[in-house]
Amino acid sequence: MRFSCIMPSMRKIILILIFFLASGLVLFSFGELENTWKTLHRSDFRFMGLAIVLVVAWTVSDGLGYQALFRLMGVQERLWRLILLSSAANFINVVAPSGGFGGMAVFIDDAGRRKYPRGMAAAAAALHLFLDYGAFMVVLGMGWVVLIRRNDLDAGEMSASFLMLGLFLALGVFIYIGSHSGEQLGRILAWLARQINRLLWPLVRRDYLSEETARVFSREVAEGLAILRVQRRGVLLPLVFALSSKALQTLILLLTFLAFDVAYSAGTIVAGFATYYLFLIISPTPSGIGVVETLLPLALRSLNVPWEQSVVVTLTYRGLTFWLPLLAGGVSFRVLQQK
Repeated sequence: MRFSCIMPSMRKIILILIFFLASGLVLFSFGELENTWKTLHRSDFRFMGLAIVLVVAWTVSDGLGYQALFRLMGVQERLWRLILLSSAANFINVVAPSGGFGGMAVFIDDAGRRKYPRGMAAAAAALHLFLDYGAFMVVLGMGWVVLIRRNDLDAGEMSASFLMLGLFLALGVFIYIGSHSGEQLGRILAWLARQINRLLWPLVRRDYLSEETARVFSREVAEGLAILRVQRRGVLLPLVFALSSKALQTLILLLTFLAFDVAYSAGTIVAGFATYYLFLIISPTPSGIGVVETLLPLALRSLNVPWEQSVVVTLTYRGLTFWLPLLAGGVSFRVLQQK
């Protein structure tokens, strides 16, 4: 996915493949899109309009988070471009799911084309992902409190929560190692490159990734992460933006309830969003397609929301926070590739 490091012909093939996957995703989910469109016609468009405004605010908040991290590492970048990059990264994370790591390739590629250290961009993207997961862990903890008080926490939610915690901690260990020892990070990345080469050797009959390039790249990443040792408070502002993004997504769910005049409590909204986002990340399908649509109505029903209204809220919220950003991300990705 590091587009800037491969031949132009291969780059075109990858771009075609990405849009082929995106088209397949839309076709695969056509029934869901049709149901979502029909459902939206039954909503109060005043609340839907406010929800769309909050979707835009959430997108801007993500861009501001990236801008704060880039500035922390000494890179000045325009907010508009970072919003495009953030949106495109979200698009890549859906069509080529990898727990949020695939979107880093968008920032790495852009850095290579704009002649600033790719490792710096990777470090900023990794930190942003870590803070995003950290902000969600706060919401997840609140959701657990609600579910435990209502005696509603089941084995599936517990298992997914522990997997989420493991992913968060693993990324934290990676960032800690990178901020303290570029050499050790280089050994880890070189080992990963070696394992990938061994896996792909029967197919390509050559080393797909260079271990030396991995070591050089790790030094660039470590240089960006090293700022954490001297400016630990510098991550507070990006953390605020990460928390605000989660707050905005929670408010969008609240507006979805209001748009269909569905009775709710604060606990229902918090636990509902926590469940939604948990299975968005910890899912065997890209961004929880098919999984979220099945499990979120069940979760809302267990929180005393009537079944039909649970389905309506799920389809609408999914349209606002998944399909709308996915469309914007596809457009952003195309715009960035043309520049």
